[in-house]
Amino acid sequence: MSATNVPDRIASKAGRWPWILVIAAWGVALLATFTNRTYLINHEYLLEESRLPWPVALVIFIAVWQIMIMAMMLPSSMPTISLFARVSRGQQRSSMVMIAFLAGYIVIWTAFAVAAFTSDTFIHWLVGHWSWLAAHPWLIGATTFALAGAFQFSPLKKRCLTACSSPIGFLARFYHRGVGPAWRLGLRHGMFCLGCCWLLMLIMFGVGVGSLVWMAALTGVMVVEKAVPGGRRLSPVIGVVLFLLSALWLAHPAWLVLQTAV
Repeated sequence: MSATNVPDRIASKAGRWPWILVIAAWGVALLATFTNRTYLINHEYLLEESRLPWPVALVIFIAVWQIMIMAMMLPSSMPTISLFARVSRGQQRSSMVMIAFLAGYIVIWTAFAVAAFTSDTFIHWLVGHWSWLAAHPWLIGATTFALAGAFQFSPLKKRCLTACSSPIGFLARFYHRGVGPAWRLGLRHGMFCLGCCWLLMLIMFGVGVGSLVWMAALTGVMVVEKAVPGGRRLSPVIGVVLFLLSALWLAHPAWLVLQTAV
């Protein structure tokens, strides 16, 4: 093996093992479903039924949340991850560079999980202290779908989606060599990714946690939007579908809630 091929081998390995993480995460999700362990990431169970102290429930949720991030978010970011692996192949400690990049990305989504879990704690408190909302809990899900639908048409969504779906432009603008810059680049990519998908993941958090059907559907939406050529043109269509789901949630909340358990 010539010395000139060594960087190519390193880049190939660096670009391959994120896919291994994705496959492993889906494997764990399937195993959790078949063994009835999905309650470990269900905020309803952790907050209402587990009787665990709130900090312990949060730690458990964050630990299992990492599996969801690897399963759902990494596939849509794989074009950027793969390109980053190729352009970083000549660096020393290329594995550490890749780890730093992915760590920065995951930190952003972990911060989102903390915010979502904390906000959900407040919503549970609000339902417990506001009788009208307790009598109309389906409004929470309907509002989430409506907000997600409206966000599909927002300038922020467009800006973040442009950055996420253009890996070459993103790296040409922000890439620098080294572990520290890789960490900061991962944070930046995570922020753009969060800007694209936070309300879609909020739907997953609110109504689809523990459901393989919702996981697969929302992963597919995010992959198409961010990684498929021309996928950005589907954003308005997805927005309309989310509005329709919001209306369906209002009209038939019992039916749609049943689908989240599939």
